[in-house]
Amino acid sequence: MWLVPNSTEVELLFGVTCNFFITMASGCTSEDLFDAIIMADDRFHDEGFQEGFDKGTRQGLIEGRNHGATHGARLSAELSFYYGFAFTWKCIFQDSPEPRTRKKLKALENLLALIQSFPHDDPQYGNLQEDVGKVRAKFRQVCSLVNVPSDFRDYVSKGEEMSF
Repeated sequence: MWLVPNSTEVELLFGVTCNFFITMASGCTSEDLFDAIIMADDRFHDEGFQEGFDKGTRQGLIEGRNHGATHGARLSAELSFYYGFAFTWKCIFQDSPEPRTRKKLKALENLLALIQSFPHDDPQYGNLQEDVGKVRAKFRQVCSLVNVPSDFRDYVSKGEEMSF
């Protein structure tokens, strides 16, 4: 006679539920026992794959959300800088009597209009990269008109070097 532990004892011993002891005690053939043992590897593999896939999906969503928030903040800072830059230069040139400032003012107003028409609250906007490219190109044009270096990183790095 066989001593057959219940499934709780088997789970405590091995950390997994092994039903082949109970199957053997209920009078099943040895062929069913071997099938259960052989198929256990496949079943554990499939369960492990599904568990890993679910964990990876959750982790991917978390990392994707963080990545999106980081890049969204960078883009927002860049566009905000361009807006402040254009607004400041527009205020400077607005009351200038020079005839050449008209062209500069028009370019500044176009840059401000591009930034203001930018869809700030649509995260799935299809033409995001194209519109950002247009804003950057217009910014470079304005910089050349007002005789200012156009590298955005220069402005950001100077701000980071300050300490109080």
